[in-house]
Amino acid sequence: MTVLLIAGVVIILIILSLWRMMKRVRPLTTDTDLTPEAIVSQMTLREKLWQLTGETMLVGVVKMLISELVLKRMGRFYSGYNKRWKIPAFSFTDGPRGVVIEKNNTAWPVSLARGASFDPELEERIGAAIADEAKKSGANYFGGITINLLRHPRWGRAQETYGEDPHHLGVMGSAMVKGIQSRNVMACAKHFALNSIENSRFYVDVEADERTLREVYLPHFRRVVQEGKVASLMSSYNLINGTRASENVHLLDTILRKEWGFQGFVSSDWVRGVRNGPRSIKAGTEVEMPVPLQNGRKLRRGLKHGEISMAEIDEAVLRVIRTKIAYGRLSRPSELAIGHHTIPEHFALARESALKSAVLMQNGGMLPLDPEESRRILLLGSLATRANLGDDGTSDKVHYPYAVTPLDGLRKHLANTDVSVLHDDGSNIEAAAELAATVDAVIVVAGFTSRDEGEYFSSRANGPGKQLTNCGGDRTSLDLREEDIALIQAAGRANSNTVVVYQGGSAIVTNPWDHDVNAIVFQWYAGMEGGTALAQLLFGEVNFSGKLPFTIARSESDLPFFDSSAAKIHYGYYHGYTLMDKEGIEPAYPFGFGLSYTTVSYGNLHVRNEKPGQGEPIQVSCTLTNTADMAAEEVAFLFVGFENSSVERPEKILRGFQRVFLKAGESTDISFSLKPEELTYYDPGAGKWVLEEIWYRLLIGGSADSNELLSATVLIDSSGESGGR
Repeated sequence: MTVLLIAGVVIILIILSLWRMMKRVRPLTTDTDLTPEAIVSQMTLREKLWQLTGETMLVGVVKMLISELVLKRMGRFYSGYNKRWKIPAFSFTDGPRGVVIEKNNTAWPVSLARGASFDPELEERIGAAIADEAKKSGANYFGGITINLLRHPRWGRAQETYGEDPHHLGVMGSAMVKGIQSRNVMACAKHFALNSIENSRFYVDVEADERTLREVYLPHFRRVVQEGKVASLMSSYNLINGTRASENVHLLDTILRKEWGFQGFVSSDWVRGVRNGPRSIKAGTEVEMPVPLQNGRKLRRGLKHGEISMAEIDEAVLRVIRTKIAYGRLSRPSELAIGHHTIPEHFALARESALKSAVLMQNGGMLPLDPEESRRILLLGSLATRANLGDDGTSDKVHYPYAVTPLDGLRKHLANTDVSVLHDDGSNIEAAAELAATVDAVIVVAGFTSRDEGEYFSSRANGPGKQLTNCGGDRTSLDLREEDIALIQAAGRANSNTVVVYQGGSAIVTNPWDHDVNAIVFQWYAGMEGGTALAQLLFGEVNFSGKLPFTIARSESDLPFFDSSAAKIHYGYYHGYTLMDKEGIEPAYPFGFGLSYTTVSYGNLHVRNEKPGQGEPIQVSCTLTNTADMAAEEVAFLFVGFENSSVERPEKILRGFQRVFLKAGESTDISFSLKPEELTYYDPGAGKWVLEEIWYRLLIGGSADSNELLSATVLIDSSGESGGR
């Protein structure tokens, strides 16, 4: 009888969970006339606590099991609906490459690929499209804006962020936030902060001094808060200088709220993001997701025992309600209608993103391919026929309607020609090489999959443990697989017209094999339209225009120390191009590197105000010229250097970038405006940002290669004043 009763309860819970998963959240609207303060003053403790967590424990657990084991996708998780006070719930969806809670959504190129486009205007349009699909799928809270800094290319979730530079991260992240919130969907940026290791993310203690924290690991979060006006942040699992990020008063209260003026709410990373409810609430992590492991009974107990006060709970609840009601009052029924939602338009946008994201790394002259000369083309590698779109973890698994593989894309592109497109999976390297010798061009598709890099789950959340899945995590090497290298070298030696197309989420070392091939393309995880974009690029229908959003070292020894299972690690002031500059190391490829079928020259660098007055922006311009007979899109970078600074500073840091379209033979002037506060450094002793009265070097060019940058200097008259951020 007891067994039957338990079985009955389980069945009821499963039915309830399935129903709640199919049920869509009420629109993010509210018609209450009460202020958030008035509502909180009249709420019961139970009502307050339900604003600080997601689903009930039983429903949440069953929902997660059904999501993973039955539906194979993330379910809808709600938080905080209150009928009595007309408080709307939020319904959460991830992820960085598309909405994950429903079928038939767009699988975009991963964020790292979109970072390679250096196109914030495109990213904002993608954000608006993602928000449309979120609302179509029943969500009003999007948590896929990952802006963690790419400190080391072996980080397993590098594909989810935009790159290694804080300025670039902030600009691209803010663009995504603006796009999402333009459709009145709340945006959530993550993971706050210093989360750049995957395998030990639950327990690693990251040590960083105050200058490093302020100047390297937080500027991009500050930008999405102050410029993007992001509605929410998600705290990270890791510890920061001995204190969990979700309980870190210095990070969440002193910096985020008091200094930056953040008005939204902070939610936890899922399941183990909160370890102590009272401490997290007091610090500034308001919402525990997806179930109340700490913010339920344990929070009640903390209130009873004096670990937290009702005033502190009220303040947390007020932040959540204030944000939801603000968004709810902005909404109107016409704005919430999704009849205008046209998925094919989004698919075309995904193709545009894939076209602008691909980076041409090397070209010995075989590209672009000519169908009149390349009558027989061979694709090599198992990835040539695979929809390889990136991580399959819970935060990133998009259910898309179709995906164009490299083989599909080429065959469709050449359907009306006499070109034959062959394929061999490369499992027999000798046979593949023999076949390569008989064709006009060879395309080797090589790289990684979700089994090699991505989200990682361990059996222990407090220390090293057994991996629960056989995929994902931090990469073990920056090299391609041995079998891929052997295939590339065999094909390249058999046919001088060999191009390697790399699929993956971060940097690789190319020097073991790059001299064996004619051309190299980094296509990343290019989304559902990746195969179509690849064909257009290889045959010159569209010009390459992507640039590297990180530095590629010649050897891993040139990079910062990285230990994927570290319990404690130090994050230093330098990484990426700033580290290469400091150590005098020549990278294999500099930050911003990217070839095209054209050549763009830089000239006529001009500073409008070489000695600007106090508080006056610096205006600098230069001329770009497309010297070829094909249209081009060039990304121009502005770096700043420091002469005779009183403190140690990088040789140069990025402070601007622009994507410019140039017709064949066209010249155009571009300009940058640089605010004085963008030149400051943080003085931990004084607790403020300092603007030095020194000469600053303004450097403009097509990458971080110092040998190719135009240079001018300006003198800043600080009058002893500090810049504010």
